[in-house]
Amino acid sequence: YEMLRSLVGSEMCIRDRFSGYRKAQGLRSMKRLSITQLIPGMIVAEDVYNLDHELLIPKGTVLTDKLITKLDLYGILTIFAEDVLPASDLSETESSHYERIKSSPEFHLFKEDFENEVELFRENMNLVVQKNTALDVKTLLKNTLSIVSNHSGSISILDMLQNMREYDDSTYTHSLNVALICNILAGWLKLPKEDVELATACGLFHDIGKMLIPYSIIAKPGRLSEEEFATVKKHPALGYELLQSQDVDVHVKNAALMHHERSDGSGYPAKLKGNQIDPYARMVAIADVYDAMTAARCYRGPLCPFCVIEMFETEGFQKYDVSILLPFLENVVNSCLQNRCLLNDGRKVTIIYINKEKLSRPVVQYGEEYINLADQPDLKIEKLL
Repeated sequence: YEMLRSLVGSEMCIRDRFSGYRKAQGLRSMKRLSITQLIPGMIVAEDVYNLDHELLIPKGTVLTDKLITKLDLYGILTIFAEDVLPASDLSETESSHYERIKSSPEFHLFKEDFENEVELFRENMNLVVQKNTALDVKTLLKNTLSIVSNHSGSISILDMLQNMREYDDSTYTHSLNVALICNILAGWLKLPKEDVELATACGLFHDIGKMLIPYSIIAKPGRLSEEEFATVKKHPALGYELLQSQDVDVHVKNAALMHHERSDGSGYPAKLKGNQIDPYARMVAIADVYDAMTAARCYRGPLCPFCVIEMFETEGFQKYDVSILLPFLENVVNSCLQNRCLLNDGRKVTIIYINKEKLSRPVVQYGEEYINLADQPDLKIEKLL
């Protein structure tokens, strides 16, 4: 509760900033919105609780990027919120770091291969769901693995994925994102080649159950009925049932069923804990949430990795397998060493040392000055440059 108070308390000045505009414009209508429809500046219209009925965000809170990401982290699908602010009041777009990547030849080749694979995946999934054909696991996995082998150059696949998310946020694209992140994560964990491939397959098919949910429910802009809301939360079980008739590894089936389970028992559908959750599902859970937290939204580009890492450090260690989460976060952070970045006070600095005890707060250099962000609670990395 105290953690929540400190998080929400920092947003009070934002409420003051927007309250005059809202009164003048009369933007007070309340709607149930999916998390992907939320925008900073919206006001939470009803208390938001987690699956254990503990208060996450109280009514009247003004939403920010960080709070929206918090909802993603806790698996909240929809909330009641008041209408949006005009686009002119939204935060600025992502940094030039990603613009440089998008202009590179490597990215253009990656983009073409990625989009071709998404289309092939879409076609195959539609045949499986609509005509009950066999799932072509071998071909789809082979094509996904070829993306990794063909694009292991100077630009990391994680960086290129940050840009790909601006093009399409569909279940198909998300599935390929998670497959590639699982592949990278399994490599960081130094798993054998066959286990890396299995982790990739688990990521690729983890959300297959969402393809059995009517699109009218997934994309509904207004309030979801209780029945519709319950239907959305059935997608892990639906995916598991669909995969039962397919020739796939049991870990792939379990990943579809268990990727929303959490180590502390706060997940769904079965509230499993710790080792009750399939080890590959534990990997997929981390990749799934990382993709959701760093995905581009309508009002901003991908979140800075350090913002994501801070959320995991604050709330993730009890919910995810630490033996998987820590190597993942450490490798993401290490990939940012020597990068230029922007602090929230406007200074442009260079990341020179990673604090193992506080991964989201490295040591940075500003001219001749060295700043340990672990000792500066008011400073944080806002974006990479």
